[in-house]
Amino acid sequence: MSEDFIIEEKSDDFYMQLALREAAKAYQAGEVPIGAVVVKDERVIARSWNQVETLKDATAHAEMLALTSAQSVVGDWRLEGCTIYVTKEPCPMCAGAIVHCRPDKVVFGVSDPKGGAAGGWINLLDSNPPLNHKCEVVRDVMKEECLSIIQQFFREARAKKKAARDTAKQECSKDCCDSEKDDSSVCLFSPFLCEHKFLDKALVIEQVTTATLRQ
Repeated sequence: MSEDFIIEEKSDDFYMQLALREAAKAYQAGEVPIGAVVVKDERVIARSWNQVETLKDATAHAEMLALTSAQSVVGDWRLEGCTIYVTKEPCPMCAGAIVHCRPDKVVFGVSDPKGGAAGGWINLLDSNPPLNHKCEVVRDVMKEECLSIIQQFFREARAKKKAARDTAKQECSKDCCDSEKDDSSVCLFSPFLCEHKFLDKALVIEQVTTATLRQ
C-alpha cells in the first residue's frame, strides 16, 4: 500500500482498516484471517478476530465474538444503531446471529460465493420472505486488501502441507522403501506417499494380516 494512501476518518474504509488489523491478528495466530469491528455513533465499541482454532470452538468466528462483546458494552442484546464491519462476507451462522442482534448495517470486504449469507450464496440479511429484521448491506469495501490477506494465508497453508508431504515421502523412501533386497517388505509408513511401492491401502492391510496369521 502506498505511503501517501489516506483513509478518511469515520468512513467505511476507515473502519474496514480497523477490521483488517483484527484479521492480521488472526493471521499471526494461524487462524483464517478474518476480523470484525462494531461501530455505534462513530465509535468502535467492539472488535474481534477469528479464533476457531485458538478457542477450539467452531462458533468463534470474528463476527460472533464481536457481537457478544458489543452486547456487553451496550447492555442489551439489541444492537440498534450499530454497524458491523467484517473483512469477509458473513457465513449463515453469523448472518443469522446478526439478524437476531438487529444492527442497522453490515459492511464487508470480500464476497463468498460458496458460503456467504449476505448475498454471495444466500441472503439472510435481506431474505424473501423476510426474517424479523433486515440489514442494510454494503459490499466490496477494501475488497482487494481483504482478499489479499486470505489468499496469502491459504497460499502459505498449501505450501506447508506440500512440504509436509515431501518430508513424509523422503522418510518413507529412507526408512521403508530402500529394501529392494526383500520383495516381501511392505511400506507401513505411508502406503499412499511411497514413491517406490504404490500399494493400495487394502493390499497393505491384507499382507500385514496374512503375515501375522502365519507367525
